[in-house]
Amino acid sequence: MKFLENPMQTMGAGFALAAVLIVGYLGMAGIGVGEANWPGLLLRWVHFLAGITWIGLLYFFNLINAGFLKSLDGPTKNIVIPKLMPAALNWFRHGATVTVFAGIALYFYLPQDRSSAIALGIGGLLGLIMMINVHAIIWPNQQKIIAAVTAAAQGTPAPAEMAQWGRTALLASRVNFMLSIPMLLFMGAGSHLK
Repeated sequence: MKFLENPMQTMGAGFALAAVLIVGYLGMAGIGVGEANWPGLLLRWVHFLAGITWIGLLYFFNLINAGFLKSLDGPTKNIVIPKLMPAALNWFRHGATVTVFAGIALYFYLPQDRSSAIALGIGGLLGLIMMINVHAIIWPNQQKIIAAVTAAAQGTPAPAEMAQWGRTALLASRVNFMLSIPMLLFMGAGSHLK
């Protein structure tokens, strides 16, 4: 079970397991391969996977990481931030982008009644605002912080603006954290509020 030691191999095994299970499901349910709505299923699956990645990291950043980083001294931050944040923010921002674009495609692909369309539209609009926050505010400020911390580890003094960059990124992230709560409600509400 060496594949469990590498997250990319584990993810690959998860995709392989999903393929095996869907074939088994189709056989047990008596559904022919040509009868399934593959585009809708795959769009929804990608939307869910990317969304869980994005929102999971959003909650990690807000509920755990922000407080943890505040508790570290300067030299320790100079080690942790350059190692942790680029990879975490890479998954975070790409998760946001894939989630929103797959959601838009899904919205226009799947038929909906008026009530579902309104609920999904509200959730989607909140998600779009959140993605814009990620790319226009959070990521640019985090890039500056990562570069400044990396330079500080080499002896360059931290720029005076670094605290403001951190505050701006934190507040935008907190707005996204707040928006995620009604966004998730409306994403799930469409089929229940009729």
